[in-house]
Amino acid sequence: MVLPTSFIQLLVLSAALVYAQPSPEVQQKISAAIAAAANESNPDYTSFVNVFIGTDNDGDVCPGASVPFGMVKFSTDLTGYAPAGYVTDPTQTIRGLSPLHDSGTGSSLGTYGNFEIMPMTCPGGFDTCSTMLADRETFRKNNTDEASPGYFAQTLDNGIKMEATSTRRAGLERFTFLEGSKPYFVLDLSNDLPVSFAGGTMNIDAELGRITIGGLWGSSFGPGRFNYQAFACYDLLNNGNQTLDEYGIWQGNPWGLDAKGLGQTHLNLTRSLIGDTYEYGALFSYSGTPQEIIIRVGVSFVSSDQACANAESEIGTSTFDEIMAQSKALWNEKLSTIQIDIANTPPNITEMLYSSLYRSSLTPNNATGETQGPFANTTSFYFDSLYCSWDTFRTFYPLMGLQHPNDFAQIVDSYIDGWRKLGWMPECRANNLPGWTQGGSSGDVIVGHFAINYHDEATALGIDLDDLYSAMLADGELNPMEWDIMGREINLYTQYGYVPFDVIDPSSTGRQTREGSRTIEYAFEDFSIRQVSLLLNNTANEETYLNRSLWYRNVWDPSTVSDGFHGFMQKRYPNGSFFFTDPTDCSPADTDENRECSLQPDNIEGFYESSSWEYSWFAPHDVNGLINLMGGNDTFVTRLDHYFDANYYLAGNEPSFQAPIGYHYANQPAKTVQRVRQAVLENFDITPAGLPGNDDQAAMASWATFHFLGLYPVSGTSQFLLVSPFIPSYTIHNTFLNTSTTITTVGFDPNSVQVTIPDGAAAYVKNVTFNGVELASKCHFDFYDVFKVGGTMLIEVTDDITQGNDCGASVPESVSMGGFATVR
Repeated sequence: MVLPTSFIQLLVLSAALVYAQPSPEVQQKISAAIAAAANESNPDYTSFVNVFIGTDNDGDVCPGASVPFGMVKFSTDLTGYAPAGYVTDPTQTIRGLSPLHDSGTGSSLGTYGNFEIMPMTCPGGFDTCSTMLADRETFRKNNTDEASPGYFAQTLDNGIKMEATSTRRAGLERFTFLEGSKPYFVLDLSNDLPVSFAGGTMNIDAELGRITIGGLWGSSFGPGRFNYQAFACYDLLNNGNQTLDEYGIWQGNPWGLDAKGLGQTHLNLTRSLIGDTYEYGALFSYSGTPQEIIIRVGVSFVSSDQACANAESEIGTSTFDEIMAQSKALWNEKLSTIQIDIANTPPNITEMLYSSLYRSSLTPNNATGETQGPFANTTSFYFDSLYCSWDTFRTFYPLMGLQHPNDFAQIVDSYIDGWRKLGWMPECRANNLPGWTQGGSSGDVIVGHFAINYHDEATALGIDLDDLYSAMLADGELNPMEWDIMGREINLYTQYGYVPFDVIDPSSTGRQTREGSRTIEYAFEDFSIRQVSLLLNNTANEETYLNRSLWYRNVWDPSTVSDGFHGFMQKRYPNGSFFFTDPTDCSPADTDENRECSLQPDNIEGFYESSSWEYSWFAPHDVNGLINLMGGNDTFVTRLDHYFDANYYLAGNEPSFQAPIGYHYANQPAKTVQRVRQAVLENFDITPAGLPGNDDQAAMASWATFHFLGLYPVSGTSQFLLVSPFIPSYTIHNTFLNTSTTITTVGFDPNSVQVTIPDGAAAYVKNVTFNGVELASKCHFDFYDVFKVGGTMLIEVTDDITQGNDCGASVPESVSMGGFATVR
């Protein structure tokens, strides 16, 4: 096996010694649950999930209490770099427990963290409580952090334990104090993770035992001039079982202001125009010395009244344990759509798989019924925190389409509604505000993937294909005034056949960077529009967008040389000449730590978060076209080998996602198996640092999941590439089609699940049958032929590399070779 149990325990022990978090009991419980499940017919899938994977190494994963796609995620906020609120780093202190977070985002500012509450004891009474953020920050007790799907717990170093569980828009917080201490709480109005407070209100109703709170805050990944509104409702009396004592408001700043207003019940504040940073909130205590305090919390993006209504309707008088059980049931419903042979699967693969599936249903946030701004009162579904379409179109939504087309359709409806309300689909909507575009209009690929795979079911799933197509065409044909937040720079792209560098754009505004990568991404987005044009029999558009899908070639400079290889993607001047970028710039091997490679205005490389070495592999719809540009199969394979061996491959970056499987297109699938094993097992594990960077709204989780299953999707199409599973047998249940597909690896060898496949280990695909019929190709198949109908696929594996290094009748499709010419 790839990681024997003893080695797993050693990893967990050393992680605990270094990071002091989470509690060692978390891993012990997971390992015990996986071992016990080998003999169970109906296991608890949530017990296999390690929510702390990705909470270190800048994974930016939120381990907080949530339901699938929940609007709330209850977690503590810590100091330092903590975009999701929580981090394992024991040198950081706890700011408070808050209900709003995102997970797996790369926003360095952090997201949400509104309405932090902090339990404390104030032996000197009300006026002595540490209310301001810097004063109340507290270390946690080592090795005590615990969490599982629907539950989060953390113990402060003063012994106070904080716990949370949740529904979609509400939750319960439980605090356990040391015996004999009087419970106090600070509730923060103004502080959030990105320090973006722009004014708000707070009201204390002592008789009702309720604090309502709301205000305006700024986006975490979008224009700072935009603000969103958020509200919360804190019910303090636990259905009459708790009694308030002192209560009031507080105000402070770093220069000596530390005022308490006992008995005062109202704050109404605007943004400080002079630039001062004041802090505001509520302070309250309970009568007597109760050890346990339970607070009910509701959240809304509409009003404080709706926040209270959400808590009343979703929580009511339910107990903490009842809500936790409901949340757990919802998670089991999601996770059980993929059932594996637990007894014969390496335990670490089981843990990584179900933890990845968990994160793949954690975001985006279902804020339906909680809309504001141009989406107020929409009748469509509404999802927020689309971090970002550029990250998620490749694997996240194709994985959702395999299991949960209902969820997929709701999110597609939200994308289309963006076009209805704003004229273009959202690209990276965050905090209910437009976020920055990265590669163009990647939402085209997402909605296109849905249309190609579920057009027969679209009406039943609530999707109007004509509206879907119109939304795609708006992205492909209409130039927005500001293409930094939605749409594309279409005017210049269609004029030149590429996005030119150093040219006047007279009709729109946007950051003039990333010309090479935007051209390449635009071309793939055009391919998706072409496929839906085929589906809807729009012959003229089909031809137009087919031609445009090949414009990635227009930024291919055959004269650029790197490490002896000729031809790389480069940004280009309007006169047709190329601007030279060293293809190794912005790669993992780049030694210039000051080089800008992202959205910065001084990113002159021409690529977004990537090197030319990396983006020169990106044409998922036409890999054989790339092979021809590079000089044929042999050169392509040699070059791809060098890409990995020279440390240019970046597992944590989405443009690299397809690289390990690129060998399929050169008819060397055995090399794919070797590279996939290496890429996954060198970069993913079961520790908090077990992701290669931030999860990117489960882009990493879904990419790893597909490889565990021995599959890889070509997004925007119905084609799947077939590799070699890390699992002996599994069944995928489609919750809308009511089909089940079982894939069994005949001759599965757990010894093959290693970074380097040892000699004699059966890992290479020898033969593939579906429902007893041999597939013509061992490298690819169609969704309609397998998952749409359901049945049994047998993948026979061999240790003979030569025997497993041939696709059979055909390699995967490419448009320049006549592929994708029809849709099912």
